[in-house]
Amino acid sequence: MSRMMTERGMAAPAAGGSILADFDAILAAVVPELAGRVKAVAFDADTGRLDVVPDAPAVGTKLRWSAPKLVATANERVSGANVRALNVLAPAPVKALPATAAAEVAPRPTAPVAPVQRRTPPEGYRRAIKAHRQAAVPSRGDRGIAQAVERQNRAMRELSRRAFPEPPVVPDDAPAPIDQARVQHRRQTAATEAAALRRARAKKAGREVAVPQRLEQTA
Repeated sequence: MSRMMTERGMAAPAAGGSILADFDAILAAVVPELAGRVKAVAFDADTGRLDVVPDAPAVGTKLRWSAPKLVATANERVSGANVRALNVLAPAPVKALPATAAAEVAPRPTAPVAPVQRRTPPEGYRRAIKAHRQAAVPSRGDRGIAQAVERQNRAMRELSRRAFPEPPVVPDDAPAPIDQARVQHRRQTAATEAAALRRARAKKAGREVAVPQRLEQTA
């Protein structure tokens, strides 16, 4: 029945007008701290959507939290309103504020700030600060200690040089160590073979000399 009346335009305009006109009272009854900071701008009778505009993001957030109570109160106060949803639009400044809301929004007068008076430090404190500033900072470096450290470093470098001597400098065209070992091995083998050959020849020659001497003695 109410839907048919809304479609035919019988009750929707009156209900919509009542919702927009009575929204400030409905808002004050549900969320009194937001009175004067929200404005109802449109009501869609077909969908039951009520568009409202807050004056700040924080007010819009609180409206969303209080939407169920606002919808229920609107339907109770306005007969045939059939409000189903509260649509919170982007924040915008509210042009006209009630007297009570203006009083709440107006900034509170701040009390004048009294100048801070610095007390004069006592005489003992000033003497202590002066003595501290005049005191000579002792040198952290000792020449004797530095010389001892340098001697110790030289001794450590010498021990390291003796324990790990540097390898001899090898020319770029010199053969590698493994090639030198092979050449040395070949030389030793050749010398051994030559000595063995000489001994064999000498032994053979000695035998040939001994055989004619035996023949002469026999004759």
